[in-house]
Amino acid sequence: MAYDETGAVLNLHAVLSSSQSNGPGARYVIWFQGCTLGCGGCFNPETHPSVERLPITVPELMWRIGQVEHRIEGITISGGEPLQQPQGLLNLLRTVRRETKLSTLLFSGFELDEIEPSKLGQAILGELDVLIAGRYQREQHLGTGLGGSSNQKIHLLTNRYTLREVEATLDSEIHIQPGGTVLVTGIGGVSVRT
Repeated sequence: MAYDETGAVLNLHAVLSSSQSNGPGARYVIWFQGCTLGCGGCFNPETHPSVERLPITVPELMWRIGQVEHRIEGITISGGEPLQQPQGLLNLLRTVRRETKLSTLLFSGFELDEIEPSKLGQAILGELDVLIAGRYQREQHLGTGLGGSSNQKIHLLTNRYTLREVEATLDSEIHIQPGGTVLVTGIGGVSVRT
């Protein structure tokens, strides 16, 4: 699938309707497909190829989130690299803000000073509560809370959470999906397996 500059269709890797290891509280987790940053030792390498995986429109994704909205407090967006689908990401974040009271957390391999001047960067940042920013550095592996490596920074962009609340996130968790598929998620040195 070619990059959709209109943002009408998101190319996702996977979704998880409720997780305690991807940010504060119970969260709907969305992994974007595609990343060109090439961080050595990345624990989600299967999210890197820019191939069609799970194409979905923002309204369809919002319908799915709506089915569990009463059981979650926010959404977490990871990847791959979500900022490599900027218009779709912005469309999603704006819709979440407009239609729900859910919090928003984004993992990005880009640093804050790279995001701010990028296409739609300021608009995207304006829709986030928390940004975890920075490329994964294998030699600085951390693997606790929400930090894959010690160079990654937590940016609180609103007053929705304290740093302590964000850092208290579980390191990892295991989900057994319908049909017996095992999904292991979180920062504790594991990856999304679907």
